[in-house]
Amino acid sequence: MTNYASLNETPDFYGEYGTGEYGIPHQHVSEPTRSQWNHIEDLDSFFTRVYKYHQKHGFKCIALKEVIDLHQFAFISGVLFTMFFGINYALLFSPQTRINDRWIFSVLIPFDDVMRDLPFWGWLLLLFLSIIFVLNLIRKLYALVMYWDIKQFYNQALAIDDADLDNLTWHEVQKKLIHAQLDLQMCIHKRELTELDIYHRILRQTNYLVALVNKRLLPPRMYVPFLGELVYWTKNLRLNIMILFFWSPWSPFENPWHLREEYKRPGYREKMAKELGRQVLWLFFINLLAFPLIFIGQLIFYFFNYCEQVRREPGKFGIRYWSHYGQLYFRHFNELDHELYARLSRAYKPATKYMGSFSCPSLVILAEHFTFMCSSILAIFLILGSLDNDIFYWDQVLTMLAILTGTIGVAKNFIPDETLIWCPEQLLEAVVLHTHYLPGVWQGFAHTAKVHANVQQLFQFRFAAILEEFVSPIVVPYILIRHIYPRTLDYVDFFRNFTVSVVGVGDVCSFAQMDIRKHGNPDWHADSEEAGDNAPQANQYTQAEDGKVELSLMHFTATNPNWQPPPEAMEFVENVNLESHRVLLNDDVVNGPFGVVSDTDFLNPIKQEQESIQSISMPARMRSSYMRGSLTGLGGISRQSIFSQQAEGPDIFSSIENMRGSTMVLHNRHAMRSAQQRALETIYTSSTIGRGNHTTAV
Repeated sequence: MTNYASLNETPDFYGEYGTGEYGIPHQHVSEPTRSQWNHIEDLDSFFTRVYKYHQKHGFKCIALKEVIDLHQFAFISGVLFTMFFGINYALLFSPQTRINDRWIFSVLIPFDDVMRDLPFWGWLLLLFLSIIFVLNLIRKLYALVMYWDIKQFYNQALAIDDADLDNLTWHEVQKKLIHAQLDLQMCIHKRELTELDIYHRILRQTNYLVALVNKRLLPPRMYVPFLGELVYWTKNLRLNIMILFFWSPWSPFENPWHLREEYKRPGYREKMAKELGRQVLWLFFINLLAFPLIFIGQLIFYFFNYCEQVRREPGKFGIRYWSHYGQLYFRHFNELDHELYARLSRAYKPATKYMGSFSCPSLVILAEHFTFMCSSILAIFLILGSLDNDIFYWDQVLTMLAILTGTIGVAKNFIPDETLIWCPEQLLEAVVLHTHYLPGVWQGFAHTAKVHANVQQLFQFRFAAILEEFVSPIVVPYILIRHIYPRTLDYVDFFRNFTVSVVGVGDVCSFAQMDIRKHGNPDWHADSEEAGDNAPQANQYTQAEDGKVELSLMHFTATNPNWQPPPEAMEFVENVNLESHRVLLNDDVVNGPFGVVSDTDFLNPIKQEQESIQSISMPARMRSSYMRGSLTGLGGISRQSIFSQQAEGPDIFSSIENMRGSTMVLHNRHAMRSAQQRALETIYTSSTIGRGNHTTAV
């Protein structure tokens, strides 16, 4: 049976005929091997699986991962059940038992005896674990069936074998997917799909989350005594938010691609806010009742997952990584996971150096003190062990050695390297070169404790992230009732005001349309008399913060060079690209060899960088090498040729962002020049310029 996507309208049926793009009936004749992909009902899930299939390296790897996950759950359940009911602990701790070489088998209780003497709560535990195992088995079998269909789609419709997946970028797979639409008509409301349509399908819900974070509606900010304001965003909280807004039958979205009509009508805003509030209350009570099970489950997970790491490599818990909040904050609209992770990976080293440039004097003193004491005690044990090796076989000594080693490893992370001197302002600008976002109030204050604390919430210690996840069963119910429930009216207004209907796609976040006139920031554009009708018409409520729409537009055009943006967006992109290219070609004619930047220049990143290069004490050979690399990165004068080189790699934006990223991250264009100079000094100090997926030494 043919499935039709229910987006904005229901197609007419004429027996075996359907309505074409212009309302003209036509007959759907499909190849027998491809008919299953005609008129796919849920294209969101289908395109998401197509993307994940490529990123997870094909069906074999996906199936192996699903089987291993299921086996791990069964293994942990069996270990827990054995620990509770299958071990004779009186015999285990008896001195006579340890004399026996087969003591490990002698303390195990036979399975028949365990089941015969199993208490009532043991049967409940067994029933609970069995139900979870069966549900997981059904879910994973369903996922494998769906991915088997994706495998057939890759092999037959796209003509891509699993062995070739790792040799193809997502950009190449996407081109084949767009071409397959012309043959298969997976979407019936549009004959041709664009790159933006596919991104909308895959990232529909993610774009809403990015917009909620950008407008500071999520995540909640809590004031904690002695710690100040903290941003709290964990996997558990994200799961509850997704259930509240997207996944439950009572969420604002009645299906993945359509916002309920009541949410679109201003007269229903109060009613919908009360309904959404009731759903928050239900989530609150469910989390409250499920708290013991969730907490115990997380305790078991962390114990089995990190016990060995605590014993052998405790220092890894002092390593920083990008928090879940940071990943949402830095994410562009319409940016896939692999594109985001590539940017954040390049920003990791400068971010680590920036955070390492700060140290709390009192904390350093305490860390040095604890390191000295633990090292002294550890030295004593080593001396005693050299005299008598049997000391290391004492259980208490092994435990003490593990604790002392772990304490030293953690404490050393708080002690700065005295041989290094960092400039926080330069380091932060090196971070922003890849993350692209920097609040204007941070400009010039990178050395302050306030900015450091804000960056720390984006780039947190691993042990802090684990602690947040560990206490999330306790904190999430409080956040739901204290921070989410009072703002239900704001969420209803957000979905009504920032949802647009797109033919062939359904309802999407309007920010994801990257409409610079509706959501653009005026500080990112030319003066009003120069911009004319293309000047942003947004106010403080409707405009995206930190220039996210403009940056998202530049990123998307770079990663998808065949995409044709709307005229006003096209003009913005062309202005940036052509101005940059013009300066490169005329640097010896216009305003001297490197140009002069004035406050009236329109988003002139390369020109400003050239002025900065002139002020840097560097050999002429290095300058000319940089300019050749910049010119090669930009390509020809047209937008197609400008981005043609970057289109082949999985991370296409890196060449462009290294040349103009530090300019575009500052939404106050009058403060760009000094920031450009400091950012370029940091780049040349590290002697690297990013090119595509690689880092080329200058």
